[in-house]
Amino acid sequence: MSPLKSILVHVDTSPHCPVRLAQAQMLAEAHGCEVTALFAASPTDLQYPFGMAPGLEVTAMAGAIESRRREQARAHFDAAVAAGAHRLQWAELRPDQSLVAFTRRALYADLVLLGQHDSTRGAVLDVPADFVEWTLNDSGKPALVLPYTSRRALPMRTALVAWKESREAARALSAALPLLRQAQKVHVVMWNDSQTPHSPADAAPLLACLQQHGVVAEVHPQGPATSQLGDHLLSLSADLGADLLVMGCYGHARIREWVTGGVTRTVLASMTLPVLMSH
Repeated sequence: MSPLKSILVHVDTSPHCPVRLAQAQMLAEAHGCEVTALFAASPTDLQYPFGMAPGLEVTAMAGAIESRRREQARAHFDAAVAAGAHRLQWAELRPDQSLVAFTRRALYADLVLLGQHDSTRGAVLDVPADFVEWTLNDSGKPALVLPYTSRRALPMRTALVAWKESREAARALSAALPLLRQAQKVHVVMWNDSQTPHSPADAAPLLACLQQHGVVAEVHPQGPATSQLGDHLLSLSADLGADLLVMGCYGHARIREWVTGGVTRTVLASMTLPVLMSH
């Protein structure tokens, strides 16, 4: 994996957005890259399809809502720049553009920085609840997802890599290498889909791969995957003092919705630390 050169961070009116911007700036300083802070929100007529009838008055109301949301998001950005986030560059989608345009912009970034869906905010959301999943699936780019419980940006000194021999896990590991090289401690937890537990020898190819990139890791072999694997990963992250979890994003698309795998769904719903994912 080449060094990070470009980060795309999602900007909205969420109270968690300032932490996102601060984390993006911290990563930019650590890796010498630039950050595009892209304001993107669902068009108002898509958010309120049943509460707004067509007409000039409604159009004006929708325009006022769009303008207010942009001002709030821009205020987050301006505050970050005033606090020293000099690597951030502002960008925005047109009000009539759907969030598909965000995933198109993500195609040109090395890493996308997103926020966890905050179920406590009810209907006061700029993006759909599955925005993270759709961005991962539609763009194919790795994303660093920050929990909504984060209060400030933090360096990622201890990482936990959730490894299985799969395309998703391999892509996530490759994307995380720039971060893992700067970590002070890297743990790897391994599991598989069979009933045979991993042996220490099973970790040799993975350890060799990491060592080629200057990463020394401690492996924690596990048995077969269970329905509680998502909870186990979060619990193990806490036990190890991890401040970064690296894992594949599992799931599949079907008509008009993204169906997330059980482990991914659990982690995205209950995460308390940043998670780097790739589909």
